[in-house]
Amino acid sequence: MESNNSDILYAPYTKALEELKVNFSFREVKDIQQDGKFIKLNNKRLLNFSSNDYLGISTDTVLVKQFLKEYAHTGGKISNPSARLLCGTNSIYLELEQFLAKLLNKERALIFNSGYHGNVGVYSSLLDGDDIVFVDRLNHASIIDGIRLSKAKIIPYKHLDYEDLRQKLIKYRKNYKKAIISSESLFSMDGDIADINRLADLKEEFNTLLIIDEAHSFGVYADGAGICKEQNAISRVDLILATFGKAVGSYGAFVAGSGILIDYLINFARSFIFSTTLPEISVAFSYYALLERILKDNVLQNKLFNLNTHLRKSLKTFDIMGESYIAPVLIGENCRAVELSNFLIQNGFYVLPVRYPTVAKNTARLRLSLNSAMEIADINALAECLNSAPV
Repeated sequence: MESNNSDILYAPYTKALEELKVNFSFREVKDIQQDGKFIKLNNKRLLNFSSNDYLGISTDTVLVKQFLKEYAHTGGKISNPSARLLCGTNSIYLELEQFLAKLLNKERALIFNSGYHGNVGVYSSLLDGDDIVFVDRLNHASIIDGIRLSKAKIIPYKHLDYEDLRQKLIKYRKNYKKAIISSESLFSMDGDIADINRLADLKEEFNTLLIIDEAHSFGVYADGAGICKEQNAISRVDLILATFGKAVGSYGAFVAGSGILIDYLINFARSFIFSTTLPEISVAFSYYALLERILKDNVLQNKLFNLNTHLRKSLKTFDIMGESYIAPVLIGENCRAVELSNFLIQNGFYVLPVRYPTVAKNTARLRLSLNSAMEIADINALAECLNSAPV
C-alpha cells in the first residue's frame, strides 16, 4: 500500500526524468578520480577536456604539497564552523579580501562560499520589486536565480548585442527606481567575451549599476586580474564577482566594489549572513595559489593562450565558437553530441556534451575546456581523433 502511494506521489518526477532520457538530456553523477591532466573513469584513464581548472592549479601536486607543509607550520585550522558575522573569520580572510580589493583597484572585497552564493546574495539584496535588471541572455543561472528572489523585473537582451540592450534601456529604464546591467565577461557555454566598456557607456548614459561576473576569466587575463582590467574598464564597473573554484584551483568566490556596496552586502546578503564560512584552509590555499603561481609570472597563462590558438587551427573543419580557452564545438542535435562524446571517451578523451536546456535547442555542443597542464601533443591527439569520428 505504501509503495503504491509512493508511485503515485513520485509519478510527475518519474515522468520528467523519462522525458530527459528520451531527449538525451539526462544527467548523472559519475565516480571520477583526478590524476593531473587526466581523470580515471570506470578504470579508464582519460585526458580531461571538461575541467574549469584552466591553469592546472588544483592538480599541481608540487604546489599543494608545498602549501600543506607551510600551512601546517602556521597552525591554521582545517575548518571554521561558524558564520563570518559570528566568529567564523580571522586575519587570513581579511588579508585575502584586502589583497583582492587592491588587485582590482576597488575599495573593498567580500568572500562568499561560492559563485552561486555570491550572485544570489548580490542580486537578491541589491534589488526589490520596484527595480529592473538588464541581463545578457546567456548569463549564468545563479544570476537569474538571484534576480528572481529579489522580485525585480528581468529584461534579457540578445547575447552581446549592445544595440538591443540600448533599445531596451530606452523602453524600460525610466519606469523603475533602481536598475542594473548584468553580464559575464567570459561566457562559459559559448567561450566569447563581452565588451565591458560598451556596457559601461550604457550604464553611464542610463544611470544604472554595472555588475560583471568574471568567474571564467579571473586568474587568466591581465596577469590574473581578469577581463575588466584587460579592457581597462575596472573603474567603470560597480561590482566584480569572481570565483576561486576555476583558474585559482581552489574553492569559494568574492565580490569587489565600493565600500558602501560591500557594507550593504554584509548587512543584507542572506547567502553571506546565514552561511557557515568557507574552511580556513580553502581561503589560505586560494591566497597561496594567487601569490605563488598565478600572479608570480605569466607562464601558465601564456601557455594556455598558445594551446587555444593551436586547438582552433587544428580543428578548422569544425564550427568552434568563441575565442577563448573555452572552445565549444557546435554540433546541433542532442543525440549527435552525445554520440560524439561517447566516441571521444572510448578513445581516451573526456569531453562532455552540453545540451538543451543548458543551451538553446539544436545548439548542443562539445565543450572543450583547455588547461595549462596540457601539451601541444595532447591537442594534436584530440584533433586527430575528432577528425576521424564517424559521420
